[in-house]
Amino acid sequence: MSSSLLTSAGEVLVRTRDESFAELARRINALAARGPASVALSGGSTPKAFYAWAVANKALTAQVWERITWHVSDERCVPLASDDSNFGHAARGLLDPLQVPSARRCPWPVELAPAAAAEAYEASWRAQPGKAYDLCVLGLGDDSHIASLWPRCPLIGAPGLPRFVATEWPGRGWRLTITEVGLAQCGAVVVLVNGRSKAPALLSVCAGEYDPAQHPGQVLRALAHKVTWLADADAASSL
Repeated sequence: MSSSLLTSAGEVLVRTRDESFAELARRINALAARGPASVALSGGSTPKAFYAWAVANKALTAQVWERITWHVSDERCVPLASDDSNFGHAARGLLDPLQVPSARRCPWPVELAPAAAAEAYEASWRAQPGKAYDLCVLGLGDDSHIASLWPRCPLIGAPGLPRFVATEWPGRGWRLTITEVGLAQCGAVVVLVNGRSKAPALLSVCAGEYDPAQHPGQVLRALAHKVTWLADADAASSL
């Protein structure tokens, strides 16, 4: 049964996976109906399932392809053809099947070295001060990481950062990621959370003792008014 919970990290909508996908599609369609907008997708198995669902169900309107520019909130420093590329998965799973033109695709410039790629991506936003994505779609890791902000990541709480940076995740290589500054400048944030393995992380982010260095998803508490969690019953079982 669908339900809604208000938490310190935003509203949690408890939905089945397909209901969550329908809600995300509804929000993307509503953005496009209002005019040009930017949407950042995320990596992981749930977004890939959303792409397949959206294509199969023809869930996104023609206005979406005319008005939305597509990004990813974080990226590995690999070619788009790599199976590790977040934007690559979005392209192959969603943008290619729906024939989204290249002008509407805004991947990170992964052909550059990490620092240069982050600088070039940040520079592409400089004409829009105080703004990042109109809608940023995130996932939540079992360790409560969001984007490429992991437990004890030096970016968390660091002053003076731009919206987008490069960072080396120990053991996982270089990443390009949105920062807390960038998240604060997004119009809205939606987090997809599915599965019982995510229940402890969702509980820690929404109701645990505040320690964002250990539980990075807690940085969204500062943005709770514009954060929506689309969680299945298993993920929300501990709330």
